[in-house]
Amino acid sequence: MSSPVNAVAAPAASSPAASSASAGATATAPAPAPISTPVLLAAMLRTSSKISDLFFSPGRPPLVEIDGKLAAAGIPRALTAEDTRRVAGDLIGNNKNALESLKEHGSCDVSYSLPGSCRFRVNVFMQRSTCAIVMRVIPSKIPDFTALSLPAELGKIVQLRNGIVLVTGPTGSGKSSTLAAVIDKINQEQSYHVLTIEDPIEFLHQHKNCIIHQRELHSDTTSFALALRAALRQAPKVILVGEMRDKETIEIAMEAAETGHLVLSTLHTIDASKTIERIVGVFPMAEQDGVRNRLAKSFRYIISQRLIPRKGGGRIAAIEILKSTLRTREYVEKGEGEGKTLLDAMRVGDDEGMQHFDGEIERMIRERIIDMDTGLAYATNPGNLRLELADFTEEAAASAKVELLETTSA
Repeated sequence: MSSPVNAVAAPAASSPAASSASAGATATAPAPAPISTPVLLAAMLRTSSKISDLFFSPGRPPLVEIDGKLAAAGIPRALTAEDTRRVAGDLIGNNKNALESLKEHGSCDVSYSLPGSCRFRVNVFMQRSTCAIVMRVIPSKIPDFTALSLPAELGKIVQLRNGIVLVTGPTGSGKSSTLAAVIDKINQEQSYHVLTIEDPIEFLHQHKNCIIHQRELHSDTTSFALALRAALRQAPKVILVGEMRDKETIEIAMEAAETGHLVLSTLHTIDASKTIERIVGVFPMAEQDGVRNRLAKSFRYIISQRLIPRKGGGRIAAIEILKSTLRTREYVEKGEGEGKTLLDAMRVGDDEGMQHFDGEIERMIRERIIDMDTGLAYATNPGNLRLELADFTEEAAASAKVELLETTSA
């Protein structure tokens, strides 16, 4: 039975001469035998326990990403266009919405489960008229606060009764894991109805003290906005929206927060200030003052994340926390100005549970968790951070000089 994506990525018809040459080549070099997709995935996962993503691209062997770097895994040979087309077909299965999206838009998102192992968030996309695939590994066990080294301040989210909590950061920064840990903590400590709207469903939550219903885009609902609107009639206390993608979703999320729901969601923004700009900027100029006012009243936390390589391997999350206070609400509502920025508020907000990226990066450098060059590369303001670390740099240089002298004398 042919792969369901063959119709999308079928190779162009060749000339009779090319066909004859191809037939001759086939006689001397038979096509590689197809590999079972589950077997291939299992072999790739055995490479390391720290795999974050799997990649399938014609012309390269299967690749895994470990601590931000790619390595070959599974099979040594390069994949063919037919290999990736067949794997894509196995992953998509009979998902008609995904197939239609791949045909019409050139990409689709699906979830895939490897029995007895883990689940994946899958993106299949077309490039150079062939299929390529990226699979994000979703652990079968939901991570907790300790495993993720999340700040204790985030535990207070569990006690919130309403408002908006946003987790932001680039793709692959751990936003989904952080939200999953928060939902799991709510599930253990509260007795609520929790509703999630995801594309696709990532972590599978079991009923504990709460009942948790998880809706997936396309299979359970046609859009985030429609599902969020329906959620207002489904009596949840907590609503998780996979991503604030458009004006309508943002508007309904604010409405839900204003009517007594706790709304958790994500945005692909780099810090708290850019998050406010992104949300406000979605609306027409005439509505932006009103949106600022509503957002100032409804937001509770904006948590931004960056994954930074550790010394000796692995990665660690630097987390920025903006909390709703009298000061930060004023800056959100009236806009930032000289000496009145959200970053300024976070810098002096330690006692209120706030922290900023460069402060966390400075701490990690001083504690020798990350090296200085790496920290500066991930800093918001590398110049200022370098000045803050001047004493540390001098001490490190002096220590290195002493070690060199001791080595020479020995």
